[in-house]
Amino acid sequence: MTISISIVTCSYQQGAYLDATMRSVLDQGYPGLEYIVVDGGSTDDSLSVIERHQGSLAHWVSERDQGQTDALIKGFARASGEVQGWLCSDDLLLPGALHRIGAFFAAHPGVQAVYGDSLWIDGHGRFLRPKKEGAFFRHAFLFDHNFIPQPSMFWRRGLYEKVGGLDPRFNLAMDSDLWERFSRHARIAHIPHYLSCMRFYPQQKTRSLRPQGRLEDAEIRSRSRLSGWPGLPLYRLTGTALRVGAKLLAGGYGAVVDESVVAALEPYHLVSATE
Repeated sequence: MTISISIVTCSYQQGAYLDATMRSVLDQGYPGLEYIVVDGGSTDDSLSVIERHQGSLAHWVSERDQGQTDALIKGFARASGEVQGWLCSDDLLLPGALHRIGAFFAAHPGVQAVYGDSLWIDGHGRFLRPKKEGAFFRHAFLFDHNFIPQPSMFWRRGLYEKVGGLDPRFNLAMDSDLWERFSRHARIAHIPHYLSCMRFYPQQKTRSLRPQGRLEDAEIRSRSRLSGWPGLPLYRLTGTALRVGAKLLAGGYGAVVDESVVAALEPYHLVSATE
């Protein structure tokens, strides 16, 4: 039986990248795909891009919202797939990603969330370097950093509903917040396969608003109730050791990406994107 998968893409003024993002989802050819696009009322060519693909979408809307998290919340409110994930409007899914995820969840009914690896790409979609991670450890996640590549993370809808979904208070670390709450209720698995690409360019939101992101991350970590505790540096040290050890075991340092994976990016290279 095919596992149904809902993918939500939120976008605002990202017409330069949106077509490649949407094609990377629709080109998956996954029979159980439910694709939802939520646009924040863009005035660039985003609407023409969405309309070009609207026949393949389960739902789309273009209206003003309160930002990325609000748009994602709207999208997931419409999602009915057994498995969910989101893809930002400048990122890509690699070919075969959804088939791999669907097969994994079908074969592992007890797993509620899983993430794979990712590739960093530039503004034109050209390969920069791999982001290959290891197994998930909650301690490493809390006291080192959020090492999960967001577009390579997928979960069962029941888990999302159980933890209350995305928190609109978070503008940048909404993924860290959600993963932290997932980890309280379920085991988060890792599969050693490249599933997505994350774009790296000067104008992207996560680079321009890093101070706010650090504040949000600090709030998430404060839930550990160890803030200000004299032994906190030791917790951070052991968290980093866990993450580095897991990544070493997974071959994450010095990882070599197969040429066929890099070649799969070529249909999504952009000519006019901003570096």
